[in-house]
Amino acid sequence: MRMLINSPETVVADALRGLAAAHPELDVDVDRRIVVRRDARDGGRVGLVSGGGSGHEPLHAGFVGPGMLSAACPGEVFTSPVPDQMQRAATAVNGGQGVLFIVKNYTGDVLNFDMAAELAEEDGLRVEKVLVNDDVAVTDSLYTAGRRGTGATLFVEKIAGAAAEEGAPLDRVATLARRVNASSRSFGVALSACTTPAKGSPTFDLPDGELELGIGIHGEPGRERRPMMPSREIAEIAVGAVLEDMAQLGGPADGPVLVLVNGMGATPLLELYGFHAEVALILGERGVPVARTLVGNYVTSLDMAGCSVTLCRADEELLRLWDAPVQTAALRWGR
Repeated sequence: MRMLINSPETVVADALRGLAAAHPELDVDVDRRIVVRRDARDGGRVGLVSGGGSGHEPLHAGFVGPGMLSAACPGEVFTSPVPDQMQRAATAVNGGQGVLFIVKNYTGDVLNFDMAAELAEEDGLRVEKVLVNDDVAVTDSLYTAGRRGTGATLFVEKIAGAAAEEGAPLDRVATLARRVNASSRSFGVALSACTTPAKGSPTFDLPDGELELGIGIHGEPGRERRPMMPSREIAEIAVGAVLEDMAQLGGPADGPVLVLVNGMGATPLLELYGFHAEVALILGERGVPVARTLVGNYVTSLDMAGCSVTLCRADEELLRLWDAPVQTAALRWGR
């Protein structure tokens, strides 16, 4: 194992110390594992809290800041944060308008955020929860009952964060977040397995010359293994699976979409942009207009090579909120 770390036991704490040093605009509690925007309670905004196991950076701590999350709770690598973290985060960002929990559909995250919501409500906080479950590859997996939460998490956090920044009330922010999730679908592909610091070896066996279709963000295997193929063929499979599932949403099948071509951690931008060229071509051939595009490593799986495609059917309101200013460590535009 060759990793740029001190030890598996301190990898998360060390990363948080580095985040604090690089971004003094954030309040990073290394011991309690909470990252909060310093002005979270100002302006009477709804607070947005998300979190999950570490190893998916920049998700979630990299998305804390104006126009997006109020706080993030990083757990150990691929391990849910605990309810006490989430309760403390909710208290830290509560400006009197309530708190929205954004939860990826993984069993540990769901159970712990549910417990945290109960604890927060006992303290008098108003809490809403939104579940992200956009992955079309598998219905149930090693980590989930139902579909996994993957790339759409970024869309939910950005659009809900913009609404909260504008002063929308809690029920409105939660409704928008659920609408974004319901309008989004994702599919992931692995060219290699990832290696967790504690294990020191790949999470699953993927022989040379093969790829895994439909993987999740914890390195769990997907729905099918095939021989390696050109980027165009991989894009056909991923986009086809997403569009096939989106056809069940109803409404105009040729409506504009937000596109996220996301790297899983070890795929360089040279490859990701080449892959996106194929995604854009396929969408054009199928008559799907692209409204906005984001390409890069945003929802990763440590050092996995591969990518995922997320599409979100977007109307004028969602596009306006997507375009709204955002200032976080990993996502910045406007202002």
